[in-house]
Amino acid sequence: MSSTDAAKTVDDRLQDLISRGYQFVHPRDAKGAVIAVVGVRAHDAVIDVVRLNAEDDVVATRMPGDEEDILEPKTVLWRTTGEAAPVLDQLLALPDATAAPERGTPARGGCWVPTGSGRATWLAAS
Repeated sequence: MSSTDAAKTVDDRLQDLISRGYQFVHPRDAKGAVIAVVGVRAHDAVIDVVRLNAEDDVVATRMPGDEEDILEPKTVLWRTTGEAAPVLDQLLALPDATAAPERGTPARGGCWVPTGSGRATWLAAS
């Protein structure tokens, strides 16, 4: 890790993810309090998801682009958990997938759809 990388904050790393095309939502509880920060990027034949529950409770996952439920995928191609800085660094270091995973399925995008009260759900494109 270079000294430049060591000086980066979690906010800097999140900005790096945004510059790579991640879109973020902030799921809320019934009272409106943010319960997590979730970033999603669908690209090539995969979907990358990062969920920040707290600075020491972060999960990053890469899955095939045809997963129906990106928050509970049936197939995981890569996953890491831990504190924010190292998890985000590992996610940023992942190479872009240029070919479909072994299933041979094409990439499939989607979008976040508001479901009310500051909540949203991922709607996979068909």
